[in-house]
Amino acid sequence: MPFEWSLNPYMGCEHRCAFCYVRAFEKRADRPSDSRYGRTVRVKSNVATVLRQEFRRPSWRREPVAIGAATDPYQPAEGTFRLTRSCLEAFADFHNPGSLITRGPLIVRDVDVLSALARRARFSVHFSIPTLDHDVWRRTEPGTAPPAQRLRALERLAAAGIRTSVAMAPILPGLSDRPEQLATVVKAARDAGAAGVWAGLLYLREGTREHFLATLAEHWPEQLPEYLRDYSGRAYLPPARLKSVQAQVSDLVRQGPQEADWTQRRHFLEPPPEPHQLALLA
Repeated sequence: MPFEWSLNPYMGCEHRCAFCYVRAFEKRADRPSDSRYGRTVRVKSNVATVLRQEFRRPSWRREPVAIGAATDPYQPAEGTFRLTRSCLEAFADFHNPGSLITRGPLIVRDVDVLSALARRARFSVHFSIPTLDHDVWRRTEPGTAPPAQRLRALERLAAAGIRTSVAMAPILPGLSDRPEQLATVVKAARDAGAAGVWAGLLYLREGTREHFLATLAEHWPEQLPEYLRDYSGRAYLPPARLKSVQAQVSDLVRQGPQEADWTQRRHFLEPPPEPHQLALLA
């Protein structure tokens, strides 16, 4: 999910995932990154107004924008403040492409806006579903909806023609990276109508590291020595580890009944082609 521009309607996240990389940003800003993170959420009440102002700038070239890179745009606060919906309406009005990543089934509320947007600009949704293991989910994502609910929401969006994928991120070494665990997620994504799957491994920067390792020590103390060794002096595992997991996920995708292209099973909404300027002959 590469991007150059991002949009976050909220600061802080009620999902309070133990592995959240945003904890590192909070620590750097001298805000709580420990168990207090996510207990309060800062609401950007005028975010949609500012977004429309930016979209109106003559210099803006309708570049893709990623929504939710540093907060979940469909955390519970969105049910009250509806900032993400207002932003999506701005995207649709200005035909601006983008993407959105979430763990929140609340997104089904906005199928109408997402459908209108997908008819006007390239837009995709990514559901973060790193595992279907109940124990791992419950202990590392304490404020999120169960993965099964996210899959049902994905199915609703895919049925409406919205290009929706599954982000298996972060996969946790020793906890959610067993071959059978990966296969379960890939199959569930396929069955729900996902357009594809991508995977990423846990990374631990200062702020995230302390909280995640404390969670590990509480629930999986036997894993702690290996994490301390593998993440000693580094935030990322060696590239070979990531490539190995990604290769496993890719193999699982290819092994399915729709190995050529999952998108062939669904009709996804598409914007009209961009008009071409014709050169006049002298």
